[in-house]
Amino acid sequence: MLLSYFDKLKEKKAIAVVNAFLYSWYYPILAAVTMVLSNLFGLELPVYYLYALILAFCVLFTKDLLPALPLTCCGYMTFSEKNNPAHHVYTSYFNTTAGRVQLFVLVGIVATLLVTRFVFDLIKHPERRKIPALAFGFLALGIAYLLGGLFSEYYSGKTVFFGLVQILSLSFFYFLFFYTIEWKEVPHGYFGIVFTSVALGLVVEVVGMYFDPALWAEDGTFIRGNLVTGWGLYNNVGGTIAMCLPAPFYLAVKEKNGWIYNLLGNVVLLGIILTQSRSSILVGGAIYAVCALLVLLKTKGRARISHLIVYGAMLFAVLLCIVALRDRVVEIFYSIVQIGFDDNGRFEIYRNGLKQFLDNPFFGNGFYECTAWQLGTGHLGEDAFLPPRYHNTIVQLLASCGIVSLLAYVFHRVQTGILIFRRRTTEKYFIGLCVLALVMASLLDCHFFNFGPGLLYSCLLIMAEKGTAEEGSAEREDRTEKGTEQENSIQ
Repeated sequence: MLLSYFDKLKEKKAIAVVNAFLYSWYYPILAAVTMVLSNLFGLELPVYYLYALILAFCVLFTKDLLPALPLTCCGYMTFSEKNNPAHHVYTSYFNTTAGRVQLFVLVGIVATLLVTRFVFDLIKHPERRKIPALAFGFLALGIAYLLGGLFSEYYSGKTVFFGLVQILSLSFFYFLFFYTIEWKEVPHGYFGIVFTSVALGLVVEVVGMYFDPALWAEDGTFIRGNLVTGWGLYNNVGGTIAMCLPAPFYLAVKEKNGWIYNLLGNVVLLGIILTQSRSSILVGGAIYAVCALLVLLKTKGRARISHLIVYGAMLFAVLLCIVALRDRVVEIFYSIVQIGFDDNGRFEIYRNGLKQFLDNPFFGNGFYECTAWQLGTGHLGEDAFLPPRYHNTIVQLLASCGIVSLLAYVFHRVQTGILIFRRRTTEKYFIGLCVLALVMASLLDCHFFNFGPGLLYSCLLIMAEKGTAEEGSAEREDRTEKGTEQENSIQ
């Protein structure tokens, strides 16, 4: 904001250096590194203070709020297992007065900073006062969430508030970044570097999960259910990584030496497998296959040959590990093999959800009547804010908010489909695959009704709408496509 009124501030070396870093590719990597450090070592508060300082600098001294986007993508996954208040009632720092006060104060500061910059940009940039493409779909879905349980005995302020938080997690940053980022000046490949950084950071968090002694029973059996982190179970982690999986393959197509990013994409796939989440492995495998096909179709000459070498080398490495470390692999993955295709109680949850839908077919029974078991329920008690959910988006919508919410969801989904397929670009293809991963995984799990994936989802949608659909970005895409084709043909 201050740069708009004090031109001399732009000449200050310190401000210029920080700005250059915040708009470089190194910054999203730093955001992912701080996410990992916070998650593995319980450094949430120091990291949150750092995030608050960065946001304060952005509000005052940067041209837009683009540097806030990587923090939005990483923020939810910073929570550590040791400080999870549900798992560690007596030792979590966030169950202490000091911890809670600091957290609430930081949230208040961050919210104030973001709203201040939002209002300033609306006033300063009247050309941005347009209606976003997905506005009416989000509005319909939000109203349906708020009305969930209406005319039933379960309709209360609590379920209304949860519905509000749900829709805000899905849409708040979509609207914020629509109005506060100068999208025509966003660096090429920004989507790829941000979500690749997040994906690799999450893979490191998965590896960190394996150092928990609680994973091994006294008889040496591997306990898959103890693969947890501070912000979710193995299913949550696997589904979130699957959302990010297409990003490195986008870079593999668009950047020089793309085979390096292809290799990183394969590492991300291995990270999904290590979560031992069956639904995430299924969805991630399908998304990986499409990404691999796109990489081969979008590259030529030596670039395509290098990608084929990467795929072959990774397949050989995996087979070698399975053969050489067969006993260890069997020990670790024994539980998932033992479960096989068992539905793990999902069909019973679905039946209960559909019964509740029939009780109030128009508006459902609200968000707190699901009978499914939830990790941490015993510690949190019946008054827990985060309720059990149905592990299926369609059942969740019908049971919690009725047919009204399903119609709103279909409307929103149609709008997102139009957004992705209108004025198609390579970037949109891969962003669409990220969204598709969330949609598919949410048919077997709760991802669409978890807050972390919602934040990533909102960032993906605004990048699809503004990062590629604007006239300047479309021209940039065309130039990049031609440049890549020429480079490949020369090779």
